[in-house]
Amino acid sequence: MELGAKIKRLRLQCGLTQEELADRCELTKGYISQLENELTSPSIQTLLDVLSALGTTAAEFFSVDEEEQVVFSPDDFFEKVTDTHTITWLVPNSQKNEMEPIKLELAPHCALDKDMPHEGEEFGFVLAGAVVLHIGKKEFVAHKGDAFYYESNKVHYLENRTAETAVVLWVASPPTF
Repeated sequence: MELGAKIKRLRLQCGLTQEELADRCELTKGYISQLENELTSPSIQTLLDVLSALGTTAAEFFSVDEEEQVVFSPDDFFEKVTDTHTITWLVPNSQKNEMEPIKLELAPHCALDKDMPHEGEEFGFVLAGAVVLHIGKKEFVAHKGDAFYYESNKVHYLENRTAETAVVLWVASPPTF
């Protein structure tokens, strides 16, 4: 690891000159220059002071950032197929995230199992067909192009009363599927 180069990168990201960083750490501009050019090695305390002045910690500074996947293709998706529906997880391992997006295909004249009340919120966007959203004792109909959003604090489930497969983009937070 090029300690000096990484410190210089952080300094520039913070919009600081060598002199400004040196002042914040009670060091000289020359010392910061030597540090950035790998001509000297700081003591642990000096390094911690420099990192603090740059708004970071030793743990963050030395962590190896894994390249986080941002775009997911059908090769990344995971499917669960039943007689009544197909759930496609659009973001693998999304259970560790704040949201869990899925694509739900609900067969004609079928319903999902009732989902008991739980913490969280759910959002859906009907891509094809129509669904009946049951929340507690109420029913709401959502057609292609409609969206729905609700707190998950009552018994809830989807039903397809039509002869056409319904397709819904569904996002739960926190993950529940």
